[in-house]
Amino acid sequence: MNRKGNPVKTFTPKPADLTHDWYIVDATDVVLGRLATQVSTLLRGKNKPTYAPHADLGDYVIVINADKIALTGNKMGKELYVHSGRPGGLRRDSYAELLEKNPERIIKTAVKGMLPKNRLAKVQLDRLRVFRGAEHPHTPQQPKVFEIAQVSQQAK
Repeated sequence: MNRKGNPVKTFTPKPADLTHDWYIVDATDVVLGRLATQVSTLLRGKNKPTYAPHADLGDYVIVINADKIALTGNKMGKELYVHSGRPGGLRRDSYAELLEKNPERIIKTAVKGMLPKNRLAKVQLDRLRVFRGAEHPHTPQQPKVFEIAQVSQQAK
C-alpha cells in the first residue's frame, strides 16, 4: 500500500515476457573474478529492469579467448578440486596446468560458484558457452559485444 491507501502492483514476469539475448565477452587480459561476476549477472538476467530471482530471465553468454585470461595472486600454484560424487572421484588439477589444457573449465567453475545453489542455476549455466580461441560457431545468433571495462593491471 502506498500513502494514499492504494495497492501497489508488483510486476511478475510471465513466460511470454521472456527474451534471451546473446552476448559475447572477450576474456583477453580480464581478471577471472571480474569476468565471472559480469558473466553471472548476464546469465541470471540481473541487468534487466524486469529481474525477478525466481524467473528465468537470463541471457546466453559466449566467452572467447579463455586461454588469455588473467589470474591474480598465487593462483598458478593453487589447485582446483572437483568431486564426481562417486568413491575416489576427487579430481585435482593446478590452475597452471588447466590454463594450458582446459581453460574453459576454469571459467565455468568460477561462474558456477557465483550462481545461486538451486535448480535454476543449471539452466542458467547451460547458457554459458566458453571457447579457447576467438572463433565460435554462434555467429547466426548475432551476439552483442559486452565490454568489461577493467582489465588486469599485470597485463599492461
